[in-house]
Parts: sequence; C-alpha cells; structure tokens
Amino acid sequence: MKMLRDELDLRRKTEIHEVEERKNGQITTLMQRHEEAFTDIKNYYNDITLNNLALINSLKEQMEDMRKKEEHLEKEMTEVAMQNRRLADPLQKAREEMSDMQKKLGGYERDKQILVCTKARLKVTEKELKSLRWEHEVLEQRFIKVQQERDDLYRKFTTAILEVQQKAGFRNLVLERKVQALVAAVEKKEVQLNEVLAASNLDPAALTLVSRKLEDVLESKNSAIKDLQYELARVCKAHNDLLRTYEAKLLAFGVPLDNVGFKPLETAVIGQTLGQGPAGLVGTPT
Repeated sequence: MKMLRDELDLRRKTEIHEVEERKNGQITTLMQRHEEAFTDIKNYYNDITLNNLALINSLKEQMEDMRKKEEHLEKEMTEVAMQNRRLADPLQKAREEMSDMQKKLGGYERDKQILVCTKARLKVTEKELKSLRWEHEVLEQRFIKVQQERDDLYRKFTTAILEVQQKAGFRNLVLERKVQALVAAVEKKEVQLNEVLAASNLDPAALTLVSRKLEDVLESKNSAIKDLQYELARVCKAHNDLLRTYEAKLLAFGVPLDNVGFKPLETAVIGQTLGQGPAGLVGTPT
C-alpha cells in the first residue's frame, strides 16, 4: 500500500508539473499574441494619427490659399466697383436715350407684332375649325352607324331568343311526354306480366327464364328513359346558357335588361339540378 501510494503520489506530481508547464506555455503564447495585437493596433492608430495630421496640414495650406484668393478677389471687386461708379453716369445717359428711342419704335413694332400674331391665330383657328367640322361629321356618321348596329343586334338577339325559347319549350314538352309514355308503358307491361305469371302455372325454371328476359327488357327501357332524361337536361342547360350569353351581350352593348320588353324564362328539369358547366357536360340522371 505504501509503494502504491508513493507511486500514485509521484504520478500526481508529474501530471501537476505537466499541467503547470502547459499552462505556462499557453500563458506565454497568449501574452505574445496580445503583445502582437497591441503592437498592430498601436501602429494602426499611429498611422491614422499621422494621416490626420497630414490632412490637417494640407487643409491648413488650402485654407491659406483660399484666403489669399479671397483677398485678391476683394481687391478686384473694389477696382470693378470703382469702374462701375465711373461708368454709371454715361450708362444712365445711354439708357435714357435708348428709352426714348424704344418709346418711339414701340408703337410701330407693337402694332406690327399684333397684326402678325392676329393673322397667325386666324389661320390656326380656321384650320382647327375645319378639322373640328370634319371630326364632327365623322363622329356623327360613326354614331349613326353604331346606333344602327346596336338596333340590329338588339332585334337579332330578341328574335333569336324568342325562337330558341319556343323551340326549347316544344322540344322539352315532347321529351317529357315521351318519358311519361315510356314509364306508363313499362308499368303497364309489368302489371300485365305479373297477371300472366300469376294466371299460368309455370315451372320454376321457365319462370326464372321469363323473369330474366323481363329484367333485360326493363333494363333496356330504363336505359332509354335515362337517355331521354339526359337529352332533356342537356337541352335545358343549352337554353339557359344561351339566355346568360344573351344577357351578357346586352349589358356589353349598354342595353339594360329592363328595356327588353319581356323576361326570358329559364327551363328546368323536374327532379334534377343543372350544373354550371357547358351544355355537353350535363350529368347523367340517376
């Protein structure tokens, strides 16, 4: 135990010594880096100070030059002012003479200029008047043409919507009657078939065969009814789409819907809801 303790104590001292050496080395390195950084900063600020001093000296020299230039300019201004005072009297006399001459020529030149300006304005006004008259005539012709086109379109739209409304109503009525007739016929056939089956004593196999044939016939009839209902829905949808297009065109041409004179009727299929898509995309009735 004593030997182990001595060995561990020696190891601890060795490790402590190594840690202290590493610590001293890091401290030395850190101090060197700090010294280098301090030296760099010191040199940087010394350079800035020297540059500022040089700039200050340069500015002082420029200020001195500017002061000298200012003194020179003040001297020149004084000389110019003296010359102006010497020339003031002759200049005043020349101005008075020029004023008299301008008054004499002013009337003639003014009248001449007014005459020239009046002639020029008269020519420009005549050209503008001719141009405005021509534009007025063109606009009147365009307005009359647009009114005629609007009236023609209005009559065409009114006639077309009435024709389409009549055709669609008649076709819807025919289709509805066909559907009702087919439904009544199917119901009648079912009643008759049930009576026949009840009256006849058929064996189960024959009865099954007859039932299957009857189901096939009923399925074909139901398919025909569905096709007619789909065609009816498609026609109603096309009619409603035409009404919306007609109303949009009237609004685009500035014709209020209240001035049409009648209210177009939208068609609907009993028991079905028409979608907002094109007429060819009407859903198959269920």
